[in-house]
Amino acid sequence: MKDQEVSKSKETTLELKKAPASSQVIAAESVQAEEVPTIPLDSLQTLSTLQPEVSVRAVAAPSTAMVPQPLVVQPAEYRRGIGDWLRIWRDGIRLSYLPLAVLPLVLGSALAWLSTISAGNPRGDFGVQRFLFALLAVILLQLGANLVNDYYDYLGGVDTSNSLGPGGLIQQGFIKPARVLTLGLICLLAGSVTGLFAAFYGGITAVIFGILGLLGAFFYSATARSFSALTLGEVTSFWIFGPLLTLGAYIIQRGKLDSLPLICSISPGLLLSAAFYVNDMRDIESDAQAHKHTLATLLGIRTNRVICTMLLVGAYIPILAIGIPAQGFHLALVTLWTLPGMAVILLGLYRTTTPASLHITMHQIFKLTALFTLLLILALTISTYWHWLPSFSIPIPRPF
Repeated sequence: MKDQEVSKSKETTLELKKAPASSQVIAAESVQAEEVPTIPLDSLQTLSTLQPEVSVRAVAAPSTAMVPQPLVVQPAEYRRGIGDWLRIWRDGIRLSYLPLAVLPLVLGSALAWLSTISAGNPRGDFGVQRFLFALLAVILLQLGANLVNDYYDYLGGVDTSNSLGPGGLIQQGFIKPARVLTLGLICLLAGSVTGLFAAFYGGITAVIFGILGLLGAFFYSATARSFSALTLGEVTSFWIFGPLLTLGAYIIQRGKLDSLPLICSISPGLLLSAAFYVNDMRDIESDAQAHKHTLATLLGIRTNRVICTMLLVGAYIPILAIGIPAQGFHLALVTLWTLPGMAVILLGLYRTTTPASLHITMHQIFKLTALFTLLLILALTISTYWHWLPSFSIPIPRPF
């Protein structure tokens, strides 16, 4: 029997498969009323008349609040201590870059002091208070410029993926952007007030130099139309770290300008311009992604190398101009002792273009600038005192 039923079902299935598909819609002629679900009208009217009861009760505030324990506790080795925060802020404000601004100031102050030395006044005249005011102002302006630069680089998307760039307080998620900008503006304001006290000793010329320095420190990287984004970064750095700081320090001490401080200020200005140019060469890729138009991003690698070489070599021309003539300042030629270091820098500049190698080259230029400036100050001092020592028979021209 079961076999017969199975065979019948198979035959029925084959017939259905063979039968053509019908497009007719089968509809029921009538539907019983009791088959359709309905809701009594009285129940709907009853629901519409219901109103929720709301009661207001006073709740006493608890005396203590319980804070739930975090689900994930950060391990102790990953928590930042005081030493870690000091290191983060040290790198963020770029303390290692402060000598770049201090050395030109020391050079101008030394030139002003040496110009007052004579046989009757072997110690010379030096305003310690003026120098300290100027030094504090320069340090505060430099720190403020670094923090403002960090903030506006963050807004412009600069150095977001650059691990070699300095600072990065915001980019690395350490400090909130508003706090970095606020602290930078406070440093600039404090530096301006301190610099104003120092400028009073030098008169209106020193005040003008101070205003120019403040504008250069802020607008070097601030706003979308900053100097560094308008291919004026190297010109601005030459002016600030060369004639501005050196002549400004000289004016604060002496109240007037002189030719020798102007000539001597050109060399550190050109050297530091070369360092900032190498910095832009290192950041070509990140600056191009952020649409920051520096001179290095607009020119090719060969042209960049030539310009950087001209800046480095040109720094020695003022020294040769005052040291080679018969009545010139011969001891200034001691700065040529740094030529082997410059040769090493040029060799590294022409051998590779990787950001890591350019970063090393930039720091080598910083060290070269510091050694160059210190040797120049030492040569100035020895030459000045040598002129007033009667025991020596070798004549050495006095710089002033």
